[in-house]
Amino acid sequence: MIYYVSGPVTVLEPGLAVVECGGVGYGCRVTAYTAAQLKLNQPARLYVTESIREDAHDLYGFESREEQRCFELLTTVNGVGPKAAMAILSAGGPQNFTLAVMTGDEKLLTAAQGVGKKIAQRIILELKDKIGGGGMELDFSGPVVSAPAAGSGNMAMANAALQELGYSASEIATALKGVDPAASTEEMVRHALRAMVMKG
Repeated sequence: MIYYVSGPVTVLEPGLAVVECGGVGYGCRVTAYTAAQLKLNQPARLYVTESIREDAHDLYGFESREEQRCFELLTTVNGVGPKAAMAILSAGGPQNFTLAVMTGDEKLLTAAQGVGKKIAQRIILELKDKIGGGGMELDFSGPVVSAPAAGSGNMAMANAALQELGYSASEIATALKGVDPAASTEEMVRHALRAMVMKG
């Protein structure tokens, strides 16, 4: 099993990155999200998921473990193959995919080429519990209409999304400090991710 490949990127094309390791070039299928993080002739590390069939041996490379996990979760859904999973992650990256599933946003999923409404609904149905834990705190904002309570619900969902992306509770608390409590879940997550990038 190949866990990851690490080395200079010798070829970078739409959907493909070749990483040279010890004189061997490993061709990895990549999302637009991962490709955007890579630079030609610069070192990179891609986490690899292998797909071995009778007629093909494909390597799917991901810049982060979070994106790799999203890909592997997507391919457990009936009717979602590697090609569709890569298209979904290319459309918005792991953060937007996680948000789409947790908030039931079909539009974010159907924005990906080849993904129809039925597939999007199936993805949300099958993965919501796996991605957000399906906790009741994620649902309590529904019947509550007051701004503070709705904000609290969005904060809970933002926390869960960031935890799913691998951030610790202390990192999340720091990143969400000062966020507008009336902001949407997506705005809160974007605020936190920007804060983490600035800190890093």
